[in-house]
Amino acid sequence: MQYEPLKKLLGRFSSGSVFLRKILYFLIDLILLRTWHVKKSLKTILRLFPGDACILDAGSGFGQYAWRMARMNKQWKIKAIDINGQHVEDCKSFFDKTGMSDRVTFEKGDLVKFTEKNSYDFILSVDVMEHIKEDQIVFKNFFNSLKENGIILISTPSDKGGSDVNNESDISFIDEHVRNGYGIREIAEKLSDAGFLGIETKYTYGLPGKISWHLSMKYPIGMLNISRWFIIILPVYYLIFSPFIFLLNIFDLNFTHRTGTGLIIMASK
Repeated sequence: MQYEPLKKLLGRFSSGSVFLRKILYFLIDLILLRTWHVKKSLKTILRLFPGDACILDAGSGFGQYAWRMARMNKQWKIKAIDINGQHVEDCKSFFDKTGMSDRVTFEKGDLVKFTEKNSYDFILSVDVMEHIKEDQIVFKNFFNSLKENGIILISTPSDKGGSDVNNESDISFIDEHVRNGYGIREIAEKLSDAGFLGIETKYTYGLPGKISWHLSMKYPIGMLNISRWFIIILPVYYLIFSPFIFLLNIFDLNFTHRTGTGLIIMASK
């Protein structure tokens, strides 16, 4: 099953319109559990860097995290890069129209080749590493691009059911993933090999989050992969299930999980 066609559909829906782009960001923030966990972690980053800071949004997608960070602290300078040129152009247009292009810049780039030595205080990478085969090269690039005492925050699927893979015979729910998820020890070792210190990992998407993900993402995407005409009934679908999704997200955000299908990792240089 493919996620990219849905992303293209959402991109076309919000392209060129500031209002529709803000609606898209609002809906992503509201429904997707991943954004809840990332927002919680970004509050910690805000306390660590309350003043000026240079930030890299590595794999920026629709630009929703760059948008959030730019609004969290107006002193932060944010560079966002993505391999998808259309995403980059759409984000450039939106941030220019909202008057933020002086603080937030977008650039097409490949993280396997990207290094700006000692340039960033903080690097954010959300839903990126599961798409990149040469992950150890990217981790080293991240390390080299950070300033001394810089921080990296990564959100990615775990090997405990990430990408909806629970055993060796399962196929990833998202065709674009090159790996089904990371083990805690695996990603900690790879980050350590790249030079990172103080590596902290925690599971997200415990049982409440797993149910929420099925309701908020898997079933709707499954319907849209059958036929795009299902987009007509999606507003009704989310109207019915949103209260349950919100409640599950609250539980997942506030519980400590012994296992989960997602990971949040923080490390320093």
